[in-house]
Amino acid sequence: MADKKYFYGLGRRKSATARARLYSGKGDIKINDKPAMEYLSGNKTLLAEVTDPLALVGKQKEFDITIRVSGGGLSGQVDAIKLAISKAIVTAYNDLRGTLKKAELLKRDPREKERKKYGLRSARKREQFSKR
Repeated sequence: MADKKYFYGLGRRKSATARARLYSGKGDIKINDKPAMEYLSGNKTLLAEVTDPLALVGKQKEFDITIRVSGGGLSGQVDAIKLAISKAIVTAYNDLRGTLKKAELLKRDPREKERKKYGLRSARKREQFSKR
């Protein structure tokens, strides 16, 4: 690990964007200046999903993490955070890239909301066909 102030990672999912900074510390996670548990509305499953990359490489108590997340819903934000943390870990420890890649934590889920087309009610929904 180099002598940097922090390690940075950017993650995106649907319309959510997360920017993660990993500082050397004791394992505190703050999302938008709130403790992670408070931001995720006390949902332990989502918190476990956020810390997946750290748990996989065994570095839960090694970093303090600050995250700025915007856009999307809670589920999309959690996926964006997970990708951002994974990318920041790879910046810090390049030798862990293979481990994170095998666990598919460095993949960006490319599915976005499809745009609405003119003449239709939504992206694909049409008016019902009437023969007569």
